Amino acid sequence: MAKLEHYRNIIIQILQKHAHHKPSHGEIEPLLLCDRIADNYLLLDIGWDRTGRVHSVVLHLRIIEEKIWIEFDGTEGGIALELLELEVPKSDIVLGFIRPKSRHLTDFSVA
Repeated sequence: MAKLEHYRNIIIQILQKHAHHKPSHGEIEPLLLCDRIADNYLLLDIGWDRTGRVHSVVLHLRIIEEKIWIEFDGTEGGIALELLELEVPKSDIVLGFIRPKSRHLTDFSVA
């Protein structure tokens, strides 16, 4: 249980850091959603820019069976690298946006 709580705190810490980076164009607000019960964590951009309504996922992470699943990563540098810097082992990171049959080609967990 300590590992699970540790991973929740790491994810929230990273998402809070990214939520402080407001897009430079339009009236766009970063919106952080943390569901500690279902272990779903999202960062959305919501608002308006010159092309219209903005409602997009920046990051989506989940915790499943004490592993961090990266469901979507819209960051420039990559959330997996940030998790590694905070000492989350590769064996506890799943690149959920990669097809299951291709995950073995990465250095990360397959599931």
